[in-house]
Amino acid sequence: MADVTVVVVTHESVHCVGALDDLLKSCPHVIVSDNASTDGTPTVARQQWPGARVLEHQRNLGFGAANNRALALVKTPFALLLNPDCTLSVEGLRELLRAASAMVDVALFAPQLVSPTGRLEVNYRWPKTAWNPMGPPASGMTCVGFVCGAAMLLRMELFEQTGFFDERFFLYYEDDDLCLRLFQAGLPMVLVPEVKAIHRSRSSSKGSRPWRNEYGRGFHHAQSKLTFTAKHRSADEAYRLRRKLLFTTSVALP
Repeated sequence: MADVTVVVVTHESVHCVGALDDLLKSCPHVIVSDNASTDGTPTVARQQWPGARVLEHQRNLGFGAANNRALALVKTPFALLLNPDCTLSVEGLRELLRAASAMVDVALFAPQLVSPTGRLEVNYRWPKTAWNPMGPPASGMTCVGFVCGAAMLLRMELFEQTGFFDERFFLYYEDDDLCLRLFQAGLPMVLVPEVKAIHRSRSSSKGSRPWRNEYGRGFHHAQSKLTFTAKHRSADEAYRLRRKLLFTTSVALP
């Protein structure tokens, strides 16, 4: 486990960081990158994992930027990016590292995400259907075109070619963008479906006003979708998408 640094980005996440305890206490290298939490998350992180490096940002930088700040400090060959609402076992991380040792040309490895009830999540897409969010279930280690950013193991040296997250994406689509750039650079990504990570989706951040969280998620999802479309498709398609989003939003509002 000395070859990997676990990176956890938090924002108002004190309610769920305890689920990471077993893994983080087993890892000598841990960085918590906190996005201006007001619920005591940094304090709790220091108490639970005394050896962790805790970065306290004065404002919410967004998911990608907060990961980038932590990744800039990583000295180990691998980095595991793990959402605070995602639980990976110690043995699961060891399995990912064993896969990485066996496939030295692969840039990124990911576990199969499952819900707390054991339902499989589609946290990957296939190279030939990179724009299609669905696909057949994986059986055995498989090259894919996209994996969800909730849990991913990065081989640090290969990211010198592509860089990490594009900070124009505040929340959502930053993992789509990263994986597409890896795919375009010919750097493989592998799903390891035998390794399961429990994902309590949409529960990594809580506040005193849950409706504001939901509104914020919707806003950032739309903004990031526009940014992604403009970057990887065309400005004309992004313009048409913006008009569509404005129309559907106005219809949805009372």
